[in-house]
Amino acid sequence: MIAVVLDLIYSNSFSVSKNRGKIGYVFNSTPKDYDVVILGSSRANNHFVTQMFEDRGLVTFNFGMQGSKLFESDLVLKLLLEKKNKIKNLIIDVDVTLRSRNNSEATILKFYPYLKSSSAIKTHFRLLPDFNANYYIPFYRYLKYETKIGFREMFFCTINKKSKELDYGGYHALEKSQTSLEENLSKTDPSRNQYYEEIKQICKANKINLIAVMTPMCENVKGFDYFKKVKKIYPEIHNYENVVIEDKYFSDCGHMNDEGAKKFTAIILKDFFNK
Repeated sequence: MIAVVLDLIYSNSFSVSKNRGKIGYVFNSTPKDYDVVILGSSRANNHFVTQMFEDRGLVTFNFGMQGSKLFESDLVLKLLLEKKNKIKNLIIDVDVTLRSRNNSEATILKFYPYLKSSSAIKTHFRLLPDFNANYYIPFYRYLKYETKIGFREMFFCTINKKSKELDYGGYHALEKSQTSLEENLSKTDPSRNQYYEEIKQICKANKINLIAVMTPMCENVKGFDYFKKVKKIYPEIHNYENVVIEDKYFSDCGHMNDEGAKKFTAIILKDFFNK
């Protein structure tokens, strides 16, 4: 009985706060008509400057999340539509995430407080190994993942403390690198991904213009042919991996700093939103 009561208290706290993170923001905000929604990993979160879209009169939010994979991006899109948001254009970073078909163990924790309140989350999670325990055992998920969705986070939701995750329209700027930059993609290959396939199907069914891109990496990358392999699998993905390459525009080899992100976002705006 105590576990049931605690489960209700924690879940209700998460269900009333839209300021603690991007999932809560989707779940608890009034539905919007978005001109542009941005999805993906940190390479979306750090590379698309929301304000530059807004300056063009485009209602935009960057839902890219650190460590996110296509599993989570697919679910965010489903959740946005479940909550009656309307989307005209969807920009999604699809490149290094094609190396993995799995979910992000850290990122999926953000969805667990809403597991019993969303059919989209429940359906998406139903094949995860610990789904039954997390769904049917009261308070289990809050105990198991206490460091992420435990008392501290529940308390901040209760007092509606705002998270920095929502600042600047979801865009997170990085600083310039102070070290040499390099990345090795030569030992990995992209593959077809069921969650990207789902995203394409959802966009087609809901008349959303899908803009799938590969975002820049620094010039000292080994295995640049990785991006050519992506194009062979998915020819519709726009390849921007080499439009910004100088080290001065990067925080690390896979993530541009604020200056680089602005340079890249300007290119995207010119190519897709210049009408």
